[in-house]
Amino acid sequence: MRIFQCSNCGEAVYFDNTVCVHCGSPQAYEPLAFAMRAIGPQDRLCANATSHDACNWLAAEGEELCVACRHNVTIPDLSSEENRLNWRRIEDAKRHLFYSILRWRLPVPTRLEDPERGLAFEFLSDVVQPDGTVETVLTGHASGLITINIAEGDDVERERRRTAMGEPYRTLLGHFRHEIGHYYWDRLVREGDRLEECRAVFGDEREDYGVALKRHHEQGPPADWREHHISSYATAHPWEDFAETFAHFFHIVDTLETARAWGIHLNLSATVTEAGFDPYRMRDVDQMLKAWVPMSMAINAINRSMGQPDLYPFVMPPPVVAKLSFIAQIVVRGVTVDR
Repeated sequence: MRIFQCSNCGEAVYFDNTVCVHCGSPQAYEPLAFAMRAIGPQDRLCANATSHDACNWLAAEGEELCVACRHNVTIPDLSSEENRLNWRRIEDAKRHLFYSILRWRLPVPTRLEDPERGLAFEFLSDVVQPDGTVETVLTGHASGLITINIAEGDDVERERRRTAMGEPYRTLLGHFRHEIGHYYWDRLVREGDRLEECRAVFGDEREDYGVALKRHHEQGPPADWREHHISSYATAHPWEDFAETFAHFFHIVDTLETARAWGIHLNLSATVTEAGFDPYRMRDVDQMLKAWVPMSMAINAINRSMGQPDLYPFVMPPPVVAKLSFIAQIVVRGVTVDR
């Protein structure tokens, strides 16, 4: 994530800011310009900013919602204060997802533009039935529709689920990046005529998905999963392997851009601050990992110094590097906006 400048006074402002702390001017993010700017009388804030304090992006001319919020098809009941808080946290994470999507200029048609394949989000809560049973909302993707259980916006509940599921990394942004991976498998692999190439790297997705998930939940991952996959869940099915790897590609690239923006570099990874190093333009995964591996090791060491678990407890064996390379080839197409 970049560091931005206030268009009014030139001081630093950040992606989630709504005001410049130096000059006090109201701020909003212009998604197509990849810039924060002081709001002027000609600007139109997203309706979710003005009505619900759940956005800080500008809407395009003639639009009520910004480019990220217009993909929502269902939002939770906002008469509940808990729902409002959880939804705002979810929208924060979704805007970070869209920052990356727009940097790569990946296709993001809405349901209005493409009723059958358009990208859409529904944010739902569990339903308590009259007999006291709970109908649980499952986070997932189906034909372009991404469902998020808004309970994931609650830190305590998300930590409970992370522990119960044995997941070392479970965040709202991680959920979005994983589920969008499923969406872009449809758009960039199946519709992009790259099925055979993808199968050679990730395996054959024609394996029965339900049977594969049942086996994974009952038996767990194979003993040697770390030699071939980025996470244990990636072993469940080739679709999940793709989505997990896709999410990690997003993690790595955005974190490296943040390190670059803050001038962070390591002696083992001088490329982080070399002129022209832009992780969002990089197709060479070996070069990317040359920067990422020592960076992640340093971040993990800092976390340990604070008594926290490793921020990035994952390794990159050669099969995972090959999978990341495939993701880079279909995502990075040299059309990102310069810094």
